[in-house]
Amino acid sequence: MATDKIRINIDNHIAHVILTQPEKHNAFDDSVIMDLTNAFDLVTKDPNIRVLVLGGEGKSFSAGADLEWMRRMSDYNEIENLTDAKSMANMLKTLNDCPKPTIARVHGAAYGGGVGLIACCDIAIATENAKFCLSETKLGLAPSTISPYVINAISEKNARRFFLTAEVFDSYTAKEIGLISMVTNNNKIDEEIDLLINNLLENGPMAIAACKELINVVGKGNPKHNIIDYTANHIAKLRASDEGKEGINAFLEKRKPIWKNKK
Repeated sequence: MATDKIRINIDNHIAHVILTQPEKHNAFDDSVIMDLTNAFDLVTKDPNIRVLVLGGEGKSFSAGADLEWMRRMSDYNEIENLTDAKSMANMLKTLNDCPKPTIARVHGAAYGGGVGLIACCDIAIATENAKFCLSETKLGLAPSTISPYVINAISEKNARRFFLTAEVFDSYTAKEIGLISMVTNNNKIDEEIDLLINNLLENGPMAIAACKELINVVGKGNPKHNIIDYTANHIAKLRASDEGKEGINAFLEKRKPIWKNKK
């Protein structure tokens, strides 16, 4: 299965879902969100697929939102933004709730929604040169739809820092706060993933699915539909607000935003 923005390679019960826009650092828009939703749904429903590996072509894992998509969003009203945000929320939930083991193969930049994808995966392995950023506040927005998964991964206390500062952090910090499971040499990431896959394939598929269900039910941060509605409404209002529009426009125009409440 392939589109012009993602590719799925299925071999030996492993599905590699690959973002294929290296010229855009694998940034995503509404069509990529739809493609990813369909891909994760396929993996969930195909009994021959045992493991999902999510990665990106080129220099980056994913730089978050695509610039053209951001331009369109700045013209959306709140209802249009709500529809858009719910699509993102449902894509993330489909990945998070996948009963198969999911592995994020992270290299280069992982920004914004790219961090959300990582947080939804069961295991994340990053190269030493990977960089991470929850950059939404620089645009006058918030990481609303990804927040249930990122907070669950890194803890509320760490979210208070990285959501608010929008600072860039490295792989070792990402591991320390719980976003990444393992940091490896740039040339050994596929070897480490293969070792993980071999371990996973040794275990019972139903047992693995049962463990994932157990973790979702017993563990913290299990998003319910009311949480999805809340986070989608949250980001929709911000996108449609004057501050949100100013932040996006300033970013696109390569200038500093002018906040109304700036002293």
